[in-house]
Amino acid sequence: MPRPMPRLTPRPQGPLTPRPQGSSHPARRRLRAGLLSLSLLVAGAPSVALAGTAAPASRVELPRTDFPLGPPGLADQTHTAVAPGIDLFTLVHGSATDGYTVSVLMKGKDYGTRAQAEAAAESVRAAGFEVSVQQFTRPEVADYPASIGYMVRTGLWTVKERKEADKVVKQLKEAGVTAKVDFLGDDGVQSTGPWDVRVLTIDPRDFRGSYHSSVGVNVAKQERPSAMAKQAKAIAAVNGGFFNIHTDKHLRGEPVGISVVDGRLLSEAVPGRSALILKGRSARITEVSTSVTATSADGERTGITGVNRASKPDELILYTEEFGADTPADDGAEAVLDANGQVLELRPAGGPVQPGTRVLHGTGIMSDWIWSHAWEQWTLDITSKVTDLRSGKSIPLTPETSIIGGGVGLVRDGTEHVTAKADGHANVNMILRRHPRTLAGVTKSGRLILAVVDGRKPGVTVGASMVEAAQLMLWLGARQAINLDGGGSSAMVVNGKVVNHPSDGTERGVGDALLVTP
Repeated sequence: MPRPMPRLTPRPQGPLTPRPQGSSHPARRRLRAGLLSLSLLVAGAPSVALAGTAAPASRVELPRTDFPLGPPGLADQTHTAVAPGIDLFTLVHGSATDGYTVSVLMKGKDYGTRAQAEAAAESVRAAGFEVSVQQFTRPEVADYPASIGYMVRTGLWTVKERKEADKVVKQLKEAGVTAKVDFLGDDGVQSTGPWDVRVLTIDPRDFRGSYHSSVGVNVAKQERPSAMAKQAKAIAAVNGGFFNIHTDKHLRGEPVGISVVDGRLLSEAVPGRSALILKGRSARITEVSTSVTATSADGERTGITGVNRASKPDELILYTEEFGADTPADDGAEAVLDANGQVLELRPAGGPVQPGTRVLHGTGIMSDWIWSHAWEQWTLDITSKVTDLRSGKSIPLTPETSIIGGGVGLVRDGTEHVTAKADGHANVNMILRRHPRTLAGVTKSGRLILAVVDGRKPGVTVGASMVEAAQLMLWLGARQAINLDGGGSSAMVVNGKVVNHPSDGTERGVGDALLVTP
């Protein structure tokens, strides 16, 4: 006997095609009215300085033009003067009109080819449900062409009716169809929001501190940005780049891509990917590569393929004292070096990296290189080089230099320039879908802009797609901008307090952070 239809049976209103800004659905009208009341309350709230901070006059204002995301209109702004040259803004815009639908999975994904979608739709109809096959376009970005996909969806519910959507997923599962509940605001196409954004601006004309990156107590361990900020007595902080959640559980604080902390290379670059270069109170964005080499006392020279990460076959990996874990206990060989590169000990793989030392770890044919060219009392010359791929010049690794690897380049020379493919995020989920985002940008005058877009909170805030993130940073005045890690990692800390609303409900441990220090 066919399953009963969901309580709300209208065919979905094309969540992956433009929708009108209004809605005749009574539940949606109530939601919009509630958000309007909340918006008025936020707009009327006074600007309050954080405890223990001065409130100097600011030379910085955010644009008083239409917010770049959602329906036309000004965002509600709240301003806090944090310290000389540092200003915090809260932006709230839009209203909640999106609800839930149920998406059918095809080979583990919520989209597929037209043929896959038509076959999946037949399975849903056979289970007794009305169904819609919806075409969508993943937009073109700077280094990746647009593509078309198809989704299979059934039912439409308001935010408060989530449980009804859950019931349909269960009924479909009993009929042999795998599906999930989707919030339409996550789709990445037209939405009324809402958006909830924190923007921190640092103006070098008045700010007299400096910028740094931090991996916390060590590279291997994940640590909260607030803890890193506290350790460095920073005024403010945001989470840094992506970190490796697919490695050994004891090493998951390792940055994916380049990490330089106060002039020390702690993780190698993925060549050609975007990075944020910090020196003193200056910041700039470019693409980088790294080169690390070892030269033996007998003149033999070889490349080191990685720094402070898990080893692969036939690799030479350098572990520094900041690593914070034992080296891999594989079948390789290791040379323990002092600060001057003198070989203190040759040992089988697997052991601590003592303070003041480095360990050169070889696997496969590279373990043979260690046994042949890293004899005790010999000296190995380890050189590290970071190259700015835009200028072709080397970036000096001075004690004032820090580098954070980003997720995706967003803005280049004042225009939208999303480099999803080069930065390893060329897919529907990362380009089109909305997520919480942490963004960094630099204006023509050298002002640093840090923005956190909260998301994954249906009815409260929807996050941003990559294209929307680029549009937001352009609106804020960035000439160059980069996407840092996002999702549950997105966090902004000001004077020891997390000022945004992380989507996990609490601040997450991350790989590294950007610190603004006095």
